[in-house]
Amino acid sequence: NFSLWDTYRAKQPLMTLIQEERAAHFVNSMLDICDQQGRLPVWHLWGNETNCMVGDPAIPVVAGAIVKGIKGVDRERAFEAIKRTAATPERGKQLRHQYGYIPCNLMNEAVAYDMEYALADGAAAEAAKALGRGEDQEHFTRMSHSYRTYFDKQSGFIRGVDDKGDFRTPFNPYFASHRNNDYCEGNAWQYTWLVPHDMEGYVAMFGGKERCIARLDSLFLAPSALEGDPSPDMSGMIGQYVHGNEPSHHILYLYALLGQPHKTAQWVREVMATQYRDEMDGLSGNEDMGQMSAWYILSALGLYEVEPASGRYWLGSPIIDHAVLEVEGGTFTIEVINNSDKHPYIKSVSLNGEPYTLPYITHEEIAKGGVLTIEMCDSLE
Repeated sequence: NFSLWDTYRAKQPLMTLIQEERAAHFVNSMLDICDQQGRLPVWHLWGNETNCMVGDPAIPVVAGAIVKGIKGVDRERAFEAIKRTAATPERGKQLRHQYGYIPCNLMNEAVAYDMEYALADGAAAEAAKALGRGEDQEHFTRMSHSYRTYFDKQSGFIRGVDDKGDFRTPFNPYFASHRNNDYCEGNAWQYTWLVPHDMEGYVAMFGGKERCIARLDSLFLAPSALEGDPSPDMSGMIGQYVHGNEPSHHILYLYALLGQPHKTAQWVREVMATQYRDEMDGLSGNEDMGQMSAWYILSALGLYEVEPASGRYWLGSPIIDHAVLEVEGGTFTIEVINNSDKHPYIKSVSLNGEPYTLPYITHEEIAKGGVLTIEMCDSLE
């Protein structure tokens, strides 16, 4: 079973860190599926394609294996599977290739489909870059910007656009109709942030970092009201942030990409403390074959791959004191100093005893093995 719309976000990246051999088996199964059905899997159940959910969620997983150099995966074969899948004229991609985006009046869940395709294209561009394929990188980067058509500068939301280039009206960002609107298991509040692959470009569309951050702040301050017929998966709400469903899972870490890691630390700690318990109903949403738990494990370690297939794990706010990962180079140890509920902020980081100043650590560095030491503090000073 491959619940890929869910697991490409955290479960599969976690496997590349802690079970690389299994991660290779997963990807090779996907490549075999591509050989048999003509494209990478969407949502395989007992070895059968269900086409459940939106986008091409296997592409970030396969691209990630290429970027990270996962042993046992033929990188050239993997990239050809990505290209073949992205080019298939089905599930809305034929409209996307024709218009440059998916018009909301020609297909249900158009915004969700297109934005997930754009995210997958961003991952494909990372794989092309890793392989030195400049033309493919340029093509996939250009395609990954298709979501920009939906951005409404006036409202600061992602909105449906028809085949004439006009925004859908009327517009209500709180409205959600399960599997029967422009989004998929969500509304405009959540999908406005499904752009982890192009945050620099997105900031420019907002007109600067301050405006972008202000809009992101408003996500958590908005009323937790849902109108229409929302999906029951829209649970675990903080404002309009929905931790119980996957399109929100990267959002807390966007603050780190925007230069405000303290807000990532605050919200990640809040979610880990309030939305996870070791009880029968201890998850705030559907586990979705490990995605909810994988988010917690990575966040507890203080790491999260925000940009799909980038191989960059952004630092958050670890709650563990000591963890050891078995990696290709031996072991990678994370030591956290002065850690407590009252010390959520990272004061300093060192890697193998040397000061480390980047806000993320790469998969390559982790795979080498070593010691990452993180000192925590109670203030932003």
